[in-house]
Amino acid sequence: MNNKETGKVIVIVAPSGAGKTTIARKLLADYPEIKFSTSATTRPAREGEKDGREYYFLSEEEFNRKVEKGDFLEWESYSGNKYGTLQSEVDKLVESGYFPLLDIEVKGALNVQRIYDSNLVSIFIKPPSLEVLEERLTNRGSETDETLSKRLKRAEMEMQHADDFDYSVVNDDLETAYAEVKEIIESFITD
Repeated sequence: MNNKETGKVIVIVAPSGAGKTTIARKLLADYPEIKFSTSATTRPAREGEKDGREYYFLSEEEFNRKVEKGDFLEWESYSGNKYGTLQSEVDKLVESGYFPLLDIEVKGALNVQRIYDSNLVSIFIKPPSLEVLEERLTNRGSETDETLSKRLKRAEMEMQHADDFDYSVVNDDLETAYAEVKEIIESFITD
């Protein structure tokens, strides 16, 4: 299906460690008509990351200028850096006939939901519990005690908003959760 006429947008939201990125990657692999909307950030590129692929890497000044000009659908500060979704990036994908996939934070997702209204489907990916989430984050081996504590506090706040989205999917088993997300997406893109 071509998305040029409908301009439909897909938003996936989840606390860090709930499986959002894994599910998003599986969608991108299974549906060529869905394309990831590349966000902008002020954080430095990590090894192997390329500007325009993982993120648009902007200086603090460039990012602030874009905020002032209203170029972002949503943006926020997180862990000392800024992240945002460029309206031009989403529009470019829609104009090319794709369904943009946004992997964003709760606050931004709520704003994007208001903008796109019925031309958007939003899915909140929930961990089975905060204890399971803590275990997943700990098993990553990339969290300090301080960052783990911050992520868990943020996850508690984010999970309070799960009902603000069109769908809520519990990721207890990845394949089961993905099958549920796929069913939602197929209904949305063929509607």
